[in-house]
Amino acid sequence: GKVAAGQAGNPAHECVFDGPGGGSSTHVICAGFEYDHEVAQPLLSLMPPVLFLSGQEMAEGSPVQATLRVLRHELAARTSGSATVIDRLLDVLFVQVIRAWLGTGDCSGTSWLQALRDPTVGRALSILHADPAAPWTIETLAREVSLSRATLTRRFSTLVGEPPLSYLTRWRMELASRHLRETDNAVSTIARHVVYTSEAAFSRAFSRLRGLPPARYRAELRQRREAGTAAQ
Repeated sequence: GKVAAGQAGNPAHECVFDGPGGGSSTHVICAGFEYDHEVAQPLLSLMPPVLFLSGQEMAEGSPVQATLRVLRHELAARTSGSATVIDRLLDVLFVQVIRAWLGTGDCSGTSWLQALRDPTVGRALSILHADPAAPWTIETLAREVSLSRATLTRRFSTLVGEPPLSYLTRWRMELASRHLRETDNAVSTIARHVVYTSEAAFSRAFSRLRGLPPARYRAELRQRREAGTAAQ
């Protein structure tokens, strides 16, 4: 903002705000992320507008502090490859901040994030995300996490908000959306990628969750992008 723009940056390109009366200084590093809104929405919708970590989570020797130290070094050095390193460090920092926040217990009221903290349901989520194209059933998933079908369904539904296979279908459609946005692959190819042998069945499932059939979703998205580009 205007205040930050008026501050002199240090070699690490931080904005430095000096406290009144010669008190301690505040160092501010600003960064932004580009992300797939539809895929990231389940997580982002459950996070607070401002995520604050206390001194305990930011203490010397903590993962967040260690990453910040390396990040400041790369920002100040700006040597060959620094841009790539900085991008990756920001990704790591984001994950570490989420981990530290989860550890504070401030997310106790959010079911999806609570699911990540549950050993069994968290493992089930990891398995589904690692191999969404597998022909999962409640039986095979329950066997992977060593629970009965009924117990897995009950715990998963309580913490995530929907049964495992419903969640898997939604995740597959989110992956399909990404392919429609980022590739020119045929709809039939994308359908097979997310385990639909019938393009018609895939189109019906996609329409239920996205409100549009796949081809129209892709066409309207491209029209919006072209309109946005023309307006710049």
